[in-house]
Amino acid sequence: MQIYNTLSRRVETFKENEKGKVAMYTCGPTVYHFAHIGNLRSYIMEDVLEKTLRYAGYDVKRVMNITDVGHLSSDADTGEDKMLKGAKREHKTVMEIAQFYTDAFFADCKDLNIKRPDVVEPATNCIPEFIHMIEVLLEKDYAYAAGGNIYFDTSKLKDYYVFSSQTEKELMTGVRDDVTEDTNKKNKSDFVLWFTKSKFDDQELKWDSPWGNGYPGWHIECSCISMKHLGEYMDIHCGGVDNIFPHHTNEIAQSESYIGHKWCNYWFHVHHLVDKNGKMSKSKGDFLTVSLLKEKGYNPLAYRMFCLQSHYRKPLEFSFEVLDQVSGAYNKLAAKIKEIKEEGSLDQAAFDSYKEKFVAALTDDVNTSMAITILYDVVKADVNGTTKRALIASFDEVLGLDLLNAKLPEEKVADAELTAFVEAKIEERKEAKKAKDFAKADAIRDELLAKGVEIKDTREGVVWKLV
Repeated sequence: MQIYNTLSRRVETFKENEKGKVAMYTCGPTVYHFAHIGNLRSYIMEDVLEKTLRYAGYDVKRVMNITDVGHLSSDADTGEDKMLKGAKREHKTVMEIAQFYTDAFFADCKDLNIKRPDVVEPATNCIPEFIHMIEVLLEKDYAYAAGGNIYFDTSKLKDYYVFSSQTEKELMTGVRDDVTEDTNKKNKSDFVLWFTKSKFDDQELKWDSPWGNGYPGWHIECSCISMKHLGEYMDIHCGGVDNIFPHHTNEIAQSESYIGHKWCNYWFHVHHLVDKNGKMSKSKGDFLTVSLLKEKGYNPLAYRMFCLQSHYRKPLEFSFEVLDQVSGAYNKLAAKIKEIKEEGSLDQAAFDSYKEKFVAALTDDVNTSMAITILYDVVKADVNGTTKRALIASFDEVLGLDLLNAKLPEEKVADAELTAFVEAKIEERKEAKKAKDFAKADAIRDELLAKGVEIKDTREGVVWKLV
């Protein structure tokens, strides 16, 4: 298994820990709103990574947090708590918001065939763990109290910026340019471990602590939740590229200061989904969700296929035109597979040969694009139906496209009256084009489209279909 490690900035051969079980952690959603499809690209690719590891024979335990407190509207410890912001927007309690959007997130995951992690832990379940870690960091002099809050002191580390060779100034540009300076901090890169009532007095969720009534900072959550369920050594930590700094940088700082040794061996980051205007973000207002795609008539698994056709370490540009193309390709592939009958006995040699190619693609830094190419090769291969269907079922353990059971859109059939009308209009358009009356020809095309009929000029003549 070859995997790109953000920490070393190179592709490495994956080696599991001595216990023989892959300890894998995924940064979960902040459940103050629906997940947009850009968020879900990360979860799709993390799902594929987990399933690839299992498919290749590894024993995996995957843990994910649910952030239901502590994540502010700026990742740099300033602004309003995102959960409180959601509660105000919908006139509900924070916990009502958290439950609603947690359920919505997992409904989206189900639609996208994303496996639920082995452990899902809300941050609000782990307040004692957060307090204990902060107490140890204070004892070890990695943290300090100021202005009623507890901060991690980044100056105590030899190398705080572990993910990059960039200077501190370069990293801060564009990340914190809208942040009001926190005068309590000794260093501008320090971050909050615990907020008290001295700040954010309207915070709904608060707990007693040795430092006053308050609540945890966002970064402490993932460190504690992962250690609670995976121990002090972790194999793979996943997230989007926007988590690298400051969130994952801060996780490493506090975790390794707390335990006194290296914490996680491999860091797996998925790049942004973008549109022509740049990165998709909730802060822009309107954003695309799985529910919205379904309302527009798209199968969510077509979006999953759209993601799998690109490498996770490259930005992926979304447009409805491209999604239309992928949806059409998904439906055609599913239709071809539906025609494959269980005929003959399993050709074990052919099965093993194609499976070996499939595994080679996926274990080459999760090359899902090549894996889908191999799927197409199987569909076209000169092997019997039983072998093809067995391979498709096997591949789908990772791809998650549900191709053997795909629900195909019902083909619309025109009645005799509509057929006669369309054919008359096509003939009328043909005569208009002969007379070089292209305005009339275009008007006829538009008239047909308004009635749900799409026409297309081909070498063989005009073809049409209901849309």
